[in-house]
Amino acid sequence: MSCPIGCYDCCMKCLGGVPYCSLVATLLCFSGIALFCGCGHQALTETERLIETYFARNLQDYITLAYLIQYFQYVIYGLASFFFLYCIVLLAEGFYTTSATKQTFGEFRSTLCGRCLSSTFILITYLLVVVWLLVFAFSALPVYFFYNMDTTCHTITVLTETPASINQLCIDARQYGLLPWNAMPGKACGMTLSTVCKTREFRLTYDLYIATFAGAGITLLALIHCSLQLAVRQVDLKEERRQEKEKRKSYELYGRLQKDIGGTMLSPYAPHIISDSLPPD
Repeated sequence: MSCPIGCYDCCMKCLGGVPYCSLVATLLCFSGIALFCGCGHQALTETERLIETYFARNLQDYITLAYLIQYFQYVIYGLASFFFLYCIVLLAEGFYTTSATKQTFGEFRSTLCGRCLSSTFILITYLLVVVWLLVFAFSALPVYFFYNMDTTCHTITVLTETPASINQLCIDARQYGLLPWNAMPGKACGMTLSTVCKTREFRLTYDLYIATFAGAGITLLALIHCSLQLAVRQVDLKEERRQEKEKRKSYELYGRLQKDIGGTMLSPYAPHIISDSLPPD
C-alpha cells in the first residue's frame, strides 16, 4: 500500500530540513570524544600501574605522577561533558538554520539573533580547533614513549645471543619526565625490559594510547568540519540576505511603477504583464 501524497511531501520536507553535514560532524565528534576520553582514562590508570610495578619502588617517587594522572582524569570527565553538550547545541543550530528559519521567515530570510549566534559558534569552534591541535600533539607523546619501548624490546629479542649488548638497552622513565631523577630504579634494561614488554599491562596500555590518539584525531577532524560548515553556512546566509534585498527592491520598484500608471500591484516575476498593461502612446 503506497503512502499518500501528503505524507510523502511531509516526509520529503522533513528530510530536506535535516542538516546532514552538521549531523555527520556531530557523530564524528561524539565518536572521537568517546574514544579519547574512555581509552585515555583507562590508559592513564594502566600507566600508573606500570610505573608503580616496574619503574619505582618508593611511593614518594611517583606520588606526583599519581596526582597528575588523577588531575587529567578529572579533565577528561569535564571534556566529555562539555563536548557532549556543545555538539548537541551545534546540531540544534544546524537544524535551526536549515529548517526552522526557512519555514518561519521564508526561504531567503535570517534573523539578527541567528546571524550573531552563527558568528559566535564560528569563533568558539575555531578556538576549540586551536586548543585541540595542542591536545592532539600532546596525546602523541605517550604513543611515542611506548613505541620506543616496544622497539627497544624488539631489538632485545633480536640480540638475545649477546647478553652484554642487551643489558645496555634501557628505557628510562626519568628522561620523559614521568619520574624525578632520584627515583630508583627509574629505568628497565635488558631482559627485565623485555619481560615488561611481554606483559598484558604493557600491550593494553600501548593499544589504549593508540586509540586515544586516534580519538583525538577524529575529534580534531570533526571540529575542523564544523568550523568549515559554519563558515559556509554564514556565507550562504549573506547571499540569502543579498537576494532578499534585491527581491525587496524589485517589489518596491514595481509598486511605484503601478502607482504611477494607476493600476494594481503586479508580480515582479512577470514584467511582460506590466508592459502589456501600459497605455499606448
